[in-house]
Amino acid sequence: MKIIIAGAGEVGFHLAKLLSYESQEITLIDTKKDSLGYAGNHLDIRTIKGDATSIEILRDARIDSAALFIAVTSSETTNITACVLAKQLGAKRTIARISNTEFIEHKDTVGFSKIGIDELISPESLAASEIELLLNQYGFNDTYEFEDGALTMLGLRISRTATFVDKTVKQAAELYSELHFIPIAIQRLGTQYTIIPRGDTIFKEGDKVVFMTSEGGDEELFELSGKVKVEIKDIMILGGSQIGLKTARDLCASKFNVKLVESKRGTAEDLAEDLPNALIICGDGRNVEILEEENISDQDAFIAVTGNSETNIMSCLLAKSKGVKKTIALVENMDYYQLSQSIGIDTLINKKLLAANNIFRYIRKGEVVAMTKLTNMNAELLEFVVKPNSKITNKLIKDLNFPKSAIFGGVIREGKGVIPLGDFKIEAGDRVVVCCLPRSISKVETFFA
Repeated sequence: MKIIIAGAGEVGFHLAKLLSYESQEITLIDTKKDSLGYAGNHLDIRTIKGDATSIEILRDARIDSAALFIAVTSSETTNITACVLAKQLGAKRTIARISNTEFIEHKDTVGFSKIGIDELISPESLAASEIELLLNQYGFNDTYEFEDGALTMLGLRISRTATFVDKTVKQAAELYSELHFIPIAIQRLGTQYTIIPRGDTIFKEGDKVVFMTSEGGDEELFELSGKVKVEIKDIMILGGSQIGLKTARDLCASKFNVKLVESKRGTAEDLAEDLPNALIICGDGRNVEILEEENISDQDAFIAVTGNSETNIMSCLLAKSKGVKKTIALVENMDYYQLSQSIGIDTLINKKLLAANNIFRYIRKGEVVAMTKLTNMNAELLEFVVKPNSKITNKLIKDLNFPKSAIFGGVIREGKGVIPLGDFKIEAGDRVVVCCLPRSISKVETFFA
């Protein structure tokens, strides 16, 4: 597949890196020679220096043969203009990165597809949604919803008190008469290997386990894991960035009590006007005295979303030391992901990875409607729509020669999530969620193509 990416910044470079691993034909366009030089030296891609809104540059990139054009520069106007031009010049599909979340909220009314933009992506909006989901699923470190929660992915680290320590997957399932959860990936403590579990796989203390749950499965996992479910109500946000603003607005609408700390006075005053239901504090969130004055120890959650990863990490560690139950830090450096559990922060989020996950589904074969990479794990979650002529249609799961390095996580049928076992028959129109290691993705796709 020929893919052209406009913008060699953090999101663009990360996308190019991930897509190049997929053996796609990638062309990267940017106005900055330094950014292109770094990308060209580290990735097997073609680079073009120039403005992505130039017709000549787009033709040089062979836009007429592009299956996908992705505009992720720092300029929203550039991205929209480039996508409109790319579509007119022959690109089959276009995706624009935007920062104004109003565009996403009113995309059907405005009709962006009519002017040549097939999809709008807002990393800031994705990050804000991820934060809200994490707060609603307190106790879990990774979350992802399919079809508005019909199925939910939940990740947790197994503690010594968990009921299913030293039990097999099959024994853990037998603790409940009706199954609402299934483990889909395991990473042993101290290793980087991802295991796709089977019935005889044994849960060990310290395992990081990712589960797929249907309605009620989260409650069962809380009970089995030995965690105590605590309601989160009072939240402190550090940083009045676009993510901070969007997160605060969404949380206020969901009836959370929100305090937002912003160091710049002008920004703080603007936030106070935009967020009448939140308490805006002008001050340096790295200052322990300010946080203590604002009763940080009484907060249920602390979310750090400044533009500085180190500030976010250190402030979350401070919040954790003051007894805050849930901490979430925004980080730009992907290498920090490996540190989250070992240094004591509950969850790290990265808007580049969120944006990449959202865009990735457009390069998959079959009817892939959602996709996410598991944090710190070498595995992917793919949601397919089953077509009438798919190889999998009207077959029992146990009769399929499905790869051992892949597992059925769940099925959504008529809006209801189901945890499927071997005797479950897949039907046309089902939405099937599969977890698989990279080596089996191509084979898995053939079942749904």
